[in-house]
Amino acid sequence: MAYGDVAKRVSHWCGRPGTFVLALAVIAVWIVTGPVFGFSDTWQLVINTGTTVVTFLMVFLIQNTQNRDTAAIQLKLDELIRATKGAHNALLDLEELDEGMLEEFRNRYELLAREARQRLAKGLPDTGSPEP
Repeated sequence: MAYGDVAKRVSHWCGRPGTFVLALAVIAVWIVTGPVFGFSDTWQLVINTGTTVVTFLMVFLIQNTQNRDTAAIQLKLDELIRATKGAHNALLDLEELDEGMLEEFRNRYELLAREARQRLAKGLPDTGSPEP
């Protein structure tokens, strides 16, 4: 089984309400056992180590999930751009461009937005797809 498959299953399992309840139960047991162990350093170390390990592993699972979701969203947006008549296909993979190129595109669209607001202020429609 590939890492992505494992990460997907574990992140799905971790997002369930039952998993949250299980985590609360572990903490409750830890708290209740405090007096039994005299609130010792070892007793504290157990919860600190456990939560640190879980947090460390969850960072990688969350990043994997976010990467997968972001890639899927980008593909869906690319398909919408590709399938829309009059859309600019040059926008298909903007996430791959360097900062300078992104800034050029951003400036171009900010200009279009300013011009559209000016047309609205004059009572004109702001719809359409003006070509530069």
